Amino acid sequence: MSEVATVIQEPVNSNSAGLSTQAISELNDRYRPLNFEQRLHNLYTDFHPEKVMVTSSFAATSAYFLHIISRIRPEQVVFFVDTGFHFPETLLYRDYLVGLYHLKVKDLRADGYQHIYSKKEKLYEVDPDLCCSINKINPLEEIKPNFDIWVSSLMNWQTDHRASLNIFEERRGIIKFNPMIDVTREERDAYILEHKLPFHPLVAEGYASIGCTHCTVKGEGRSGRWVGKPKTECGLHL
Repeated sequence: MSEVATVIQEPVNSNSAGLSTQAISELNDRYRPLNFEQRLHNLYTDFHPEKVMVTSSFAATSAYFLHIISRIRPEQVVFFVDTGFHFPETLLYRDYLVGLYHLKVKDLRADGYQHIYSKKEKLYEVDPDLCCSINKINPLEEIKPNFDIWVSSLMNWQTDHRASLNIFEERRGIIKFNPMIDVTREERDAYILEHKLPFHPLVAEGYASIGCTHCTVKGEGRSGRWVGKPKTECGLHL
């Protein structure tokens, strides 16, 4: 363990890793000069690997993120929130990447009764925030207390909100780690081409950002998500 292991012992903050605001700032300073892969390598040295939570939506270009994760820590469990409203292509893409990279994926699902309620009441139309809370946020909130670090694949060019994020941030009791936050679209695409990684099958049909069937249409960037509603994020990353 590096010097971060000592910092983790400080019971000064409400996050499960026990990191102070100053410690988070120092982590950002230390990780900022590193590239995506170097950051991940350092993460598994600075923190207990079993306390690292990785999530993936298996969306448009998830292969980039998962390809690197699988090379650095093949035994890493990847959590997939199965909302019950995914495109069939998303589930096929998930299964394909699992086989291709030998991923260890665990599906998370909402409480059965609440999911049925959200479907029956068509919450995705009348109250999409509540629908996301039931089917995406709550299943992940249940397992978060078991971890200290949450690794995501957010990139700052995707939305205005993501443009404001740092590499390490405290979010609702857990330290959020965004190792790809400053990866440019061009860098991502170059890596995908170099390694011949597979895109989500719906990308070729004009879907740049892919979520649930009821809340996703074709479009550039995230313009195809929650069309006509004042919503750009499901809420997991807010």
